[in-house]
Amino acid sequence: MPHSPLLVKPMREELTSIGFVELLTADDVDRAMKDAATGMTLVAINSVTGCAAGMARPGARIALSGDAKRPDRLLTVFDEQDVEATARMRSYFPEIPPSHPSLALFKDGELVYFLPRHRLESRDAESVAADLEAAFNEHGQ
Repeated sequence: MPHSPLLVKPMREELTSIGFVELLTADDVDRAMKDAATGMTLVAINSVTGCAAGMARPGARIALSGDAKRPDRLLTVFDEQDVEATARMRSYFPEIPPSHPSLALFKDGELVYFLPRHRLESRDAESVAADLEAAFNEHGQ
């Protein structure tokens, strides 16, 4: 059941305020992923969970403010809010079970790194950021 738009607004803005483009429809996802055919793209599957608030969103923010190579594109969909967009985004990595929150890194349109919820739980944002920075540096140009 979707939460109130007022409740999730700050959770959305936590990512959009640092440069993530929010994808609200399946068509938005397809257009964005077509553009992701070149370069590095970070995708955040956002959610209202404590794991998203304490680890995923802050970890992404820290990683993007560090010295690591920065992805060319930052995209986000909001699980249980923008259902069609989230389902379409997940179709770009069908071999991975749904997980929210999660972070996916694409290089030239190919999934090269995925950080699912179970690898976010029981960690701190700095550890998540270190994992993301390592992936950015490994797959960046």
